Amino acid sequence: MNNRLAGHTNSYHTYDFDQALTGIVEAGYDAVELTAVLGWTEHVDLDAPQAELRARLADYGLDLTVLSAHSDLTTPEGVELGIKAVHWCADYGVPVMNTAIGGHSSQDENESAFLDGITRLAEAADDAGVDVALEIHGDIMATGAKTLPLLERISHPRVLVAYDTANCEFYGDTAAADDIATMLPYLSNVHLKDKRGGPGVWDFPGPGDGHVDFTAILRVLEAGGYTGPISVEIEFQGEPWPPLAEVTEAMARSRVHLNALGLG
Repeated sequence: MNNRLAGHTNSYHTYDFDQALTGIVEAGYDAVELTAVLGWTEHVDLDAPQAELRARLADYGLDLTVLSAHSDLTTPEGVELGIKAVHWCADYGVPVMNTAIGGHSSQDENESAFLDGITRLAEAADDAGVDVALEIHGDIMATGAKTLPLLERISHPRVLVAYDTANCEFYGDTAAADDIATMLPYLSNVHLKDKRGGPGVWDFPGPGDGHVDFTAILRVLEAGGYTGPISVEIEFQGEPWPPLAEVTEAMARSRVHLNALGLG
């Protein structure tokens, strides 16, 4: 597969922006998915001028593929933040804004409240020429199979999916290799994240260090003709995060593993 493989700065949660960028470059990536999630990983300030960020990424030799800007889309405030993120992407020239229905931490989500707001976000995304990639995450979008009826109800070409290969197990007790094909017509971003333990167990090592079948997943993506962005995301066992050198080592090991499987 020739898809661009990026390092996700959320893998450097608890570390600052330059530490994240330095680690991603040291781990061998030349593309990055940036995180702008209030209250969690705040690597990007959506109100700051973009010129400085462009210069910093150029200095690091990194291309920006996706902005991850989760907000609670069941609230008017969260929808407004999503619209701001969409406009930020349009101004920068980033084609995909990654988010989730209930934001970073929510699991039990209000579907009717989400549906009230998603139309406004979809219209803003359409005007901006940016995809809103809703992440497999939480209760309503626990798996691809569970997400399919929701996407059919929304029925908007700019509202697509960011498939997370570990969240489908954490939230939905479903293996990604058995589920990701359901989302092929809707994919706009993919997070390659590994998993250990069962549903609800927060243990997300680097790809190749857990039990997720990436060989099968990549085979499905290639057969389905997916050509969009792919990012490596590692969330370890939660806070406290491992030492910085261990994070970068895990990111490098993940890239080597995925390269060996034919990605990148």
